[in-house]
Amino acid sequence: MSERFVTPTGMDAVFNRAVGFLTRIGLPLAGSRVLAVRGRSSGEWRTTPVNPLRVGGARYLVAPRGHAQWTKNLRAAGAGELRAGRRVERFTAVEVADAVKPPILRAYLTAWAWEVGRFFEGIDAHSSDEELLQVAPGFPVFLIEPA
Repeated sequence: MSERFVTPTGMDAVFNRAVGFLTRIGLPLAGSRVLAVRGRSSGEWRTTPVNPLRVGGARYLVAPRGHAQWTKNLRAAGAGELRAGRRVERFTAVEVADAVKPPILRAYLTAWAWEVGRFFEGIDAHSSDEELLQVAPGFPVFLIEPA
C-alpha cells in the first residue's frame, strides 16, 4: 500500500507560513498551534502548523494531507510540543486505529473543512461511517495527552 500524501501548493506554503507566524507570535488562527516534534533521523526540532481537535473529552491531531513528514516523525518520537506564542504544551501521542477514526474525521471536517476540506476529495462531515472508514488509512490521527 502506498501512503497517501498531498503535496502542498505554493498557496498552501504561503498560508502555512502565515498561520505559523501568527501562532508563533501568540495570535493563533481559530485555535491553531505550531507542532514541534523531533526529526526521526536528525533529532532536530521540526515545526508545522496544526489544528488540534477535541472530541468527547480527548484531543487529537489529524493529518489532512496524509502521511506527511510530521506524522512519520511523531510516530517515531511518540511525543512533541504544541506551541502558541510563549505557551508550550508537551504531550505524548499514540496513533489511532483506522476503525475508530470516523467520528474523529467527521468532527475534524465539521471544524476545519473551510481550510482542509479539499484534501478529503469528496468526503465531508455528512459522509457515512463506511465512506470515512474507506478513506481512514490515508489520514493519520494521533491521540495526544499531556506529558
